[in-house]
Amino acid sequence: MRLRERVAIVTGAGSGNGRDIAIHFAREGARIVIADIDESGAQETAAAVKADDGRALVAPTDIRDRAQVEDMVARTLERFERIDILVNNAGVETITPFLELSENDWDRVLDVNLKGSYLCGQAAAREMVRGKRQGTIINIASVNSEMALEGQTHYASSKGGLLMLTKAMALELAPYGIRVNAIGPGVIETKMTARSLSNPERRQMLLKRIPLARVGKPRDVANAAVFLASDEADYVTGTILYVDGGWLIQ
Repeated sequence: MRLRERVAIVTGAGSGNGRDIAIHFAREGARIVIADIDESGAQETAAAVKADDGRALVAPTDIRDRAQVEDMVARTLERFERIDILVNNAGVETITPFLELSENDWDRVLDVNLKGSYLCGQAAAREMVRGKRQGTIINIASVNSEMALEGQTHYASSKGGLLMLTKAMALELAPYGIRVNAIGPGVIETKMTARSLSNPERRQMLLKRIPLARVGKPRDVANAAVFLASDEADYVTGTILYVDGGWLIQ
């Protein structure tokens, strides 16, 4: 119960990595706020949390909208009275060649992956400071924070920016005792990657690049998030923990 009685907001927790993070946090004793634009998915996650005797609040939120983010924070305080942990997990990805990349696609990916994390991080951190809580913020970045792949100009730009946002936030929030770190998943089996991984040739190509020779599971990301959110990581801030099966060591 490493997160006993702490209040954790997890964005994009209606599926994938976010759902597993929410479930793992609840098993460690945290009370969970599921902030997702997909209300039906959020309700499914809430049901899974409650099935394990956890406590959960569903807060439908478009993290690109400051008013909705502030409403999500207000609902969290109304229900649980404080915020201890924020996981900026919500994200989108498309694969589009650079010469064909539209401004709309660029804006959507940057708005969700980077602007949304800024808006949620700022709103949660302000409440942590006001409540004099030594909280923690975890940004879900990517191996693409360090490397580029074809067709992912906008995605890599958003995740590279998220890594620098993590460092800048960690620096400015350290005087308040707030830790800010990132997790960089590699190839993880989620709804977002299902189409790509369903192609046998692409799956084998990816496996050849992963020294541990397996595709990651959402639980791998969730386990890293539990560590970074816990007191075991109380001297860790401004860094990124890659959960990639060794992809980036090559």
